[in-house]
Amino acid sequence: MIREAEYRDLSAILDIYNDAILNTTAIYRYKPFTLEDRILWYETKKKEDLPLLVFEENNVVIGFATFGPFRSGPAYKYTIEHSVYIHKDHRGKHIGFTLMNELFKIANSKGYATMVAGIDGSNEISILMHEKLGFSNCGVIRKAGYKFGKWLDLVFYQYELQGPSVPTEE
Repeated sequence: MIREAEYRDLSAILDIYNDAILNTTAIYRYKPFTLEDRILWYETKKKEDLPLLVFEENNVVIGFATFGPFRSGPAYKYTIEHSVYIHKDHRGKHIGFTLMNELFKIANSKGYATMVAGIDGSNEISILMHEKLGFSNCGVIRKAGYKFGKWLDLVFYQYELQGPSVPTEE
């Protein structure tokens, strides 16, 4: 089941995210977040009317997805960057596809034009998922990060959404 996240989900979201920080190169951070960090993040998402979806199975949150601004400048207002993370024991079940398709619906309903994915270059599974979803490779930043004793390349992918019927510069 996919639904909007609630406060009660933040511990599970934190566990999924911190596992990715500590054990993968999917997130270019060294230290895990605290529950207080995630509460502030959650409250900001809600205040800014940004989606924070969870995938629940047997009353347990096993994945989450969200999007937010790509850059802060006003001309970027139609471009968003997304995140999708699945619990390590539940990967390979197409949960990421399901969450992403829900994000597409929400993004299109809000009039966004482009969704961006920043993916570690060694994350072949994420790259393949994004390509299957219709994202296009739009470039690589070599040595964008350094983690676990090695340089990391950041690959950017983009997905063209419907966009607004009448874009404005306001």
